[in-house]
Amino acid sequence: MVKGVAMARRALHRQPVEPRQRLRRWQAVRTWARLIREAECLWHVDVRTLHRLAAEELGLLLHEVPAPLRPRVNRWLRSYGVATRLG
Repeated sequence: MVKGVAMARRALHRQPVEPRQRLRRWQAVRTWARLIREAECLWHVDVRTLHRLAAEELGLLLHEVPAPLRPRVNRWLRSYGVATRLG
């Protein structure tokens, strides 16, 4: 119960997020998920060079996704049906 009260208080002090900000955040999250999906798709091609390229690209993307966006990017990744998840 105390945790719920604390969360409610924080919600009262937050500034409302404008629709444009929400749209930009949504687009950024979706873009990260698409890039990860594309890198993962390269992994399924039966060519060693493409596998290496896909692994490098996927590794870079996983480190570049901003921490606050990771839970939302994970939701997109689930909807895309890819195996990669951000920690």
